[in-house]
Amino acid sequence: MQIGQTRHPLEVFFAPRSVAVIGASERADSVGRTLMWNLVSNPFGGTVFPVNDKRPNVLGIKSWPSVRAVTEKIDLAVVATPAPTVPGVIRECATAGVRGAIIVSAGFRESGAQGLRLESEILEIARAARMRIVGPNCLGIMCPLTGLNATFAGAMARKGDVAFLSQSGALQTAILDWSLQEHFGFSAFVSLGSLLDVGWGDVIDYLDHDGRTKSILIYMESVGDARAFLSAAREVTLRKPIIVLKGGRSAQAAAAAASHTGALAGSDEVFTAAFRRTGVLRVDSIADLFNMADTLAKQPRPRGRRLSILTNAGGPAVLATDALVAAGAEPAPGNPVDLLGSADAETYGKAVEAAGADKDADGILTILSPQNQTEPTLTAERLKQYAHRFPGKPVLASWMGGAEVAAGRRILSDADIPTFQYPDTAARMFSYMWKYTYNLRALYETPALTEEATFGHEEAAEILRAARADRRTLLTELESKRILATYGIPTVETRAATSAEEAVRAAESLGYPVAIKLHSRTVAHKSEVGGVQLDLRSPREVQSAFESIRGRLAELGRTADFEGVTVQPMIRERGYELIVGSSVDPQFGPVLLFGTGGLLVEVLKDRSLALPPLNTTLARRMMEQTKIHAALAGDHGDAKVNPAELEKLLVRFSQLVVEQRTIAEIEINPLLASPGRLIALDARIVLHGKEIADDHLPEAAIRPYPTQYAGTVQLRGGSVVKVRPIRPEDEPRMVQFHRTLSEDSVFYRYAGTLKLDARVAHDRLARICFIDYDREMALIAERTPPGGSAPEIVAVARLTRLAGTPDAEFALLVSDPIQGQGLGSAMLRRLFEVGRDWGVERILAEILPGNVPMRRVCKDLGFTFEGETGAIKDLR
Repeated sequence: MQIGQTRHPLEVFFAPRSVAVIGASERADSVGRTLMWNLVSNPFGGTVFPVNDKRPNVLGIKSWPSVRAVTEKIDLAVVATPAPTVPGVIRECATAGVRGAIIVSAGFRESGAQGLRLESEILEIARAARMRIVGPNCLGIMCPLTGLNATFAGAMARKGDVAFLSQSGALQTAILDWSLQEHFGFSAFVSLGSLLDVGWGDVIDYLDHDGRTKSILIYMESVGDARAFLSAAREVTLRKPIIVLKGGRSAQAAAAAASHTGALAGSDEVFTAAFRRTGVLRVDSIADLFNMADTLAKQPRPRGRRLSILTNAGGPAVLATDALVAAGAEPAPGNPVDLLGSADAETYGKAVEAAGADKDADGILTILSPQNQTEPTLTAERLKQYAHRFPGKPVLASWMGGAEVAAGRRILSDADIPTFQYPDTAARMFSYMWKYTYNLRALYETPALTEEATFGHEEAAEILRAARADRRTLLTELESKRILATYGIPTVETRAATSAEEAVRAAESLGYPVAIKLHSRTVAHKSEVGGVQLDLRSPREVQSAFESIRGRLAELGRTADFEGVTVQPMIRERGYELIVGSSVDPQFGPVLLFGTGGLLVEVLKDRSLALPPLNTTLARRMMEQTKIHAALAGDHGDAKVNPAELEKLLVRFSQLVVEQRTIAEIEINPLLASPGRLIALDARIVLHGKEIADDHLPEAAIRPYPTQYAGTVQLRGGSVVKVRPIRPEDEPRMVQFHRTLSEDSVFYRYAGTLKLDARVAHDRLARICFIDYDREMALIAERTPPGGSAPEIVAVARLTRLAGTPDAEFALLVSDPIQGQGLGSAMLRRLFEVGRDWGVERILAEILPGNVPMRRVCKDLGFTFEGETGAIKDLR
């Protein structure tokens, strides 16, 4: 987009034209002095203005009493004054028109309530002035490519193509020292501190547009704005690897991270699920972080998990295999291959060629241990030709030893074959590469088409509203099952009884044997108070169970909690007991759980987590993370459960969690899964209290399907088409839509020719259909043709936010047979509605001069034209 183009708001942090150092000093070893020295000793193409009201100059440069006194416009302020003074400093910066500030000062949220109040004041001032803030409590920012060093680190990083982002300044200084020794360079070196304003998502978006950055490495302690991070990560990771080292795996480490950053620490499993959902690669150590950046820069991702291991020593191959399997990959059939200690360069070469031709191998690892007949250097020379010989099949090496293999290691590394000292490290790197492939596939794998959402969602909402009106936070089992049923989740028939006689009548109607459970609006876990009696086969047993449960509550002094019992038939069919649930994470909002259920759920701990909403692909990926998945698939000889039905159930459950935000916890345990059916035997729902206002209820970290933009449009001829946001399942119908377009329509939409096979390629259409509703909106118009059974797409309109600006760009394509009937205008008006909801100020487009119909439509809708092709619609 050329028209109305402005600098990205974060550009000021990486390429400022002028920098004010507030708190500049000449005191030895002070932060203010180090900041000044780093800025003036590393030319970055801008001017430095020290601000210190007690000195006439700092390091020989004229000093200013305040940032407002500086006679030139300041782009960036670096603030190094005590925490209590910072709000006043930021207010002065806002008045002076400063566009960005880096606050290196500590003493904010990590120090308690007073620090939090200071942060809130700073943020309020900055947002009112549209000023961006990095920090506080950070090291600062280096941009080696422009020469900027706005940090108080002891040196300047080397130039490179890897961006490193961190919440820990101390970790960064250690990595900086290591990188200088290892000659490792960076495109950006960013310390974000407490993430008060500028967060991970902002910087990832900025680096996406930086052609000099090839990969993004992150050390993360807290996620900050989860929705912004996930949105940016999912968008960018298809083009640039995002590799994360997450601190705070254990409870103790999470507590330390919280005291460090002052942020709430969610479950570590939730972070893993979030990274998997967005294609981000998570690693376990600092060494792995940089090893993976190097490996992905040199070699392609594997298509599968099977690694060919070629070795001249048995022990190292065993270690490599152990590491490979432990990390989730596996050796290719017939591997490892022992080439024997006498293997020479030619033997290795032939073995690599054979592995490269092996369709059952997805990658190659060569291991060399120096022995009497080994030729480390000659072998490396022989193998370097295979660095890029096999498409989609990475080649790795482990040259074990010291000085004797050093030359060979250099040869391989220089040839783009990542080479490791130890074979288990190399195997682990391949496993990471496979996980990265696996995660990315979920971003563009087309899910199965599911039925339209036609369940009684309003009925569920009414049950929840009534419970909250009664100031209840716990639903009864009956209420919980009714809510599941409204979302198409099968539940066992359950009846309430307030007397023993009523329980007997219910049991006789349902048929013996039956289960009797406590009916209560206050007891969450019935089994813990003796509130569950199973396999009852007669009226006497039912009566006895009723009295037993009532008596047990009386013994516990909880007579008021007894409101009767529920009666349900015992389900005798053979199947697997599963658990499906959701709870709220403090950083990511609602999180889904799936795994092995029943009484041993906490013992077995066979579970996986995922972020809602799901589609069938994501539901299947969630199930694949568990051990029970193999049994469900019939891998152990038992009849398999219908996977498509289980996927659909998880999709519906995720829809329930996303739509009914008053739910704090929901659990189906057990969900009985048998070859013939799925049925919820027990359910529990806990609500948020009335102290949480409706507009403050937790939201899903990933924006759900925006049903509010669905509707109909009447065309000039009187026919009606349905308009709704696009879904991943629409990809097959998008192929058919492109077949209806004329060459002229294609030319004017894409400003050139684009052949049909290129337009309908899976990788392209998957990105068009599987969108992030936070950053773009694609509306489709569909209608069912006369005599047809399925609707067909007849138009697509897309609105895309322009990162870092208040603008968005639109694109529109209407099927040739339906052009000229007013559909294009109606679709654009829908996009205006989306833009206003987003807070967009202008909608932009590039329209070729020859596209007269489109220009006419835009003119009628209030667009103005700029230059030969620019069109602008002001929404303010």
